[in-house]
Amino acid sequence: MILLLNNILAVRSEAAPVSDLWAFWQPEPAPLSESNTQAPISHELWQQLLDRYLSAAEDQINRFDYQAVTAADRALLARYLDTLTSLDPRGYPIDEQMAYWINLYNALTVQVVLDNPNKNSIVDMGAGWFKFGPWDDKLVTLTGQPITLNDIEHRILRPIWQDRRIHFAVNCASLGCPNLSAQAFTSTNLESMLAAAESAYLNHPRGVSFNGKDELVLSSIFKWYVEDFAADRAQLLEYLSQHHATLAAQLVNYAGPIRYQYDWSLNQL
Repeated sequence: MILLLNNILAVRSEAAPVSDLWAFWQPEPAPLSESNTQAPISHELWQQLLDRYLSAAEDQINRFDYQAVTAADRALLARYLDTLTSLDPRGYPIDEQMAYWINLYNALTVQVVLDNPNKNSIVDMGAGWFKFGPWDDKLVTLTGQPITLNDIEHRILRPIWQDRRIHFAVNCASLGCPNLSAQAFTSTNLESMLAAAESAYLNHPRGVSFNGKDELVLSSIFKWYVEDFAADRAQLLEYLSQHHATLAAQLVNYAGPIRYQYDWSLNQL
C-alpha cells in the first residue's frame, strides 16, 4: 500500500497541467477609455505581509516566517483576499489584470500553508485522500466562479498572457520554486519584476547548474513546462545560455544527459 501511494505521488508530481484557456476570464476585447479607467488595484495589504514575514536567506532563497504570523495579520491576509475576490479583474487594463492574478495566486498559497500548520511540504496539504498538494482545491469564488490555484496558473495566466516568466512569478511555497517576490506585483513594476524573477532563478543552482560529473542539472520546471520555453532541447539550451552569462558557453555546447530536480520542502524561515 505504501509503495502504491509513493508511486501515485511520484506520477502526479511529474504530470503538470497543460495550458487550457478558461474563456470566461479573457480580458475585455475593447480597451477602456481614459474616462472609464478604474483606479489601480491596491496590493498594499499584501505588501505589508511581505515586509513583515518574508526574508532573503544567504542561499538567495526567500523564506516566509509562517509560524510568526499573528492572528491580526491572518485577518489582514483574509481582508486582502476578500478585497481581490470582490473585484472582477476583467474590467481592468491588461497589466493590472496580470499583476492581480499573480498576487492572488501567491497570497492564496500563503493562506494554504497557514491553514496547514506543522506540515513541512505543500504536497502534504490539500483536501481528500491521495492528493498531491492543494492545487485543485476550490479556494475562492470570483464573480460566481469557484477558483483553484491550477485554474489561475494554467487556465488564466499561462494561456492568456503566454509569457514563460509566469513560471518565475507564481510561488508554490517550496525551496525548489522560484522566489516569492519581496514586492507585490503591480501594473507599473510588472515588466521589471518578471525580468528580475527570470534572471534570479536561472542564475541560481536550483534553476540551472552542473554537478561534479559535469552533468547538466535543471529545475523540473523545464521538464514539466518545456513547451513554454522551447520547441526542442537545442532551443531550451539556447534560451538558458542567453540568461546565464557564467555558464553560457557550457550550456549552448552541451550534448550530455539532463537531470531534473525539485525540492518540495517548505520555504519556511
